[in-house]
Amino acid sequence: MKNNRHTDIWIERACHVAAVALSLCAAFLLRFDFAIPAGAISIVKQAVLIAVLVKLPMFDWIGFYRGMRRFASTPDLYLVFLGNVIGSMVFAAVAMLWIGAAMPRSVLLIDAVLCFLTTGLVRFSTRIRHEPFFRRASKKERKGIVIYGAGAAGAELVREIRSNLCARYDVKGFLDDDPLKHGSLIMGVPVLGSGRQAPSVLRWLNHREAAVEEILIAMPSATALQVREALSNCRATRIRCKRVPSTEELLGRSTLEARVPNVLLHDLLGRKPVKLDQASVQASIAGRAVLVTGAAGSIGSELCRQIARLGPGCLVAFDQAESELFRIENELREQYPELELVIALGDIRDEQRLAEVLEEHGVESVFHAAAYKHVPMMEAHILEAVRNNVLGTWNLVRTACRHKVRSLLMISSDKAVNPVCVMGATKRVCERIVSARRDDSASIKRCSVRFGNVLGSSGSVVPIFQAQIAAGGPVRVTHPEARRYFMTISEAASLVLLASTKSQASEIFVLDMGEPVRIVDLAENMIRLAGMVPYEDIDIHFTGLRPGEKLIEEINDKSGTMTRYQEKIQIIREKPLSWEAIKSWIDELQFLLTSRRAPELVKHIERLVPEYTPGLNRAADPLAKVTACVPHRSILSMRSSKWHEAENVSKNGTPRKAVPPEELVPPVA
Repeated sequence: MKNNRHTDIWIERACHVAAVALSLCAAFLLRFDFAIPAGAISIVKQAVLIAVLVKLPMFDWIGFYRGMRRFASTPDLYLVFLGNVIGSMVFAAVAMLWIGAAMPRSVLLIDAVLCFLTTGLVRFSTRIRHEPFFRRASKKERKGIVIYGAGAAGAELVREIRSNLCARYDVKGFLDDDPLKHGSLIMGVPVLGSGRQAPSVLRWLNHREAAVEEILIAMPSATALQVREALSNCRATRIRCKRVPSTEELLGRSTLEARVPNVLLHDLLGRKPVKLDQASVQASIAGRAVLVTGAAGSIGSELCRQIARLGPGCLVAFDQAESELFRIENELREQYPELELVIALGDIRDEQRLAEVLEEHGVESVFHAAAYKHVPMMEAHILEAVRNNVLGTWNLVRTACRHKVRSLLMISSDKAVNPVCVMGATKRVCERIVSARRDDSASIKRCSVRFGNVLGSSGSVVPIFQAQIAAGGPVRVTHPEARRYFMTISEAASLVLLASTKSQASEIFVLDMGEPVRIVDLAENMIRLAGMVPYEDIDIHFTGLRPGEKLIEEINDKSGTMTRYQEKIQIIREKPLSWEAIKSWIDELQFLLTSRRAPELVKHIERLVPEYTPGLNRAADPLAKVTACVPHRSILSMRSSKWHEAENVSKNGTPRKAVPPEELVPPVA
């Protein structure tokens, strides 16, 4: 790149030599009516030599070659003018002293004008070459756009699009509310009408083919009212619109925050996203009434989006979060105006409310995404976690069976495998409830889908790490060896829809998510994506595993037989419990909840989920008590035999005695 820059400068110097010589020769030709006398030839040669030797150093001194010709603008034109004024004055003085009275005075004036024009042409030549005459993208490859706002920002946007050789945009016209601009041309682009005329203008432009696909609003100085009016006018065209941010909005962000990009989740996944075959999914959704619980959450809202695209007869979005439910309602109504959307505010713990919604809208399929999911918080609120996750699921399953719902799918978690936390234990209980055998509901297909950590979901590590990087660090990771399975929100929603179609009854669907990813690797990758160096620009601190967290998550257990449905999907089938056994267990659970006996409640969960081992993770975490006094680099270097002895379970599954934390502190050098 540096060599290319030097080459470009020497090419520009050579062009200036030619421009200076040709300008002076043209000045002599004009002076003598294109018939230079033989006696004046020697004067021309001397004048050209003097001009080159005088003007080139002046151009260099003024700063001709510091600016890049690709981005030439008015300041560059000012430098060209200044350089020519000074160069021509010095040239005139030297020529009069060297050549004397034989040097025609009119030639000096003509040369000054011509030299300014030719050197200006050299300066702007690259920018002219990048104008639309030389665009690489063909007309068919470019996306037609209309710019709303024929002011300085709109003109600058046109200039930027045209200066980019590979730009995929073609500006078809302007819209502006100033009637004085209507019919005028700005950089060769016509002002077609006002914002209120946008629908008719777009219909006229698209009457033969889809010439315009987007509207860009370029009104950085507009008031909030003007922006709202512009957005309203754009929406009336039913064409996608975007707003170009102002310079103040761009520069208003802190320097570090501006460096943190919107991370592409696929870059962090560590594998290619799984694309599931959904050819049969649309047939099972189209025309049917579908209920999504937890519709305002990350998974629930993505489910609503994907279901809406499949053309359901009715989509019922059920949640207790009023504000978030309002947000997803507005989004769905704007993107799918023909969708029959029902917003149902309610709580899954209210069985009567569930019955009202199922009966009123004739729900045929239920997607159960409502749950408390934050592990450390649920450890501190055991009663609420059990009441919401377990009793809420019990209410929903029982109500769905009474109303003969065709299918019910419950979203579970990898934390339900050999759980050590309350959240995982409640999810495992929910799996048993969903798969329980009930004779009078044989036609109702019930299944569960087991997720890993969903990248970008509410409360996930990605937005947390982004905020910590934007704040300058440190990024806080629980443990240097903590590993998790990750999937994207799109993968999660696709797996749910496919599982609902392929379920026979009582299965647990699991997506093959590859190998678990180290959280510290995820943090380091995000720091690098922000253009910084881990442990130098942004530090990483290890805080120790939190209550209820495992060192390494699991996705499969030994509770049932496993088969492979597709290349990337596994199905776990286990022997279902009887409905009567579940009902008896729930009755006792409700008594313990009413009397608020948390310790006995945990023991009661262990009866249904014998693999539940509460508090196991703290004994297995050698960082739990020493993190505060050990630097992160020392922690990363802990790979001694004592470290492995501190692990709670060996490779063959036999328990090991934990090493006291004080023995793990590295010696002071």
